[in-house]
Amino acid sequence: MIDALISSFLTVLFSIIFLYKWVVIISAILSWVRPDPYNPIVQMLYRLTEPVYAKIRSTIPTTFGGMDLAPLILIFALIFLETFLKSLFF
Repeated sequence: MIDALISSFLTVLFSIIFLYKWVVIISAILSWVRPDPYNPIVQMLYRLTEPVYAKIRSTIPTTFGGMDLAPLILIFALIFLETFLKSLFF
């Protein structure tokens, strides 16, 4: 019973991590083309990613040659978290 609950929780958590990685990727790609800031999808992506980017930027200097590396650092952190949890529980 407990194993099924933990397995279900981890499946949901891994799905959230997977989706959030795609949100970060899409947000980074959209930042290259300067989308309409009043578009609801752009606003949603901004609200989902910018607080985490701000936290990363305050901790680590992320600009390198005018390029923001916060999305890349976040994706690597999510991959690390996913790999760590998989090795811990499976």
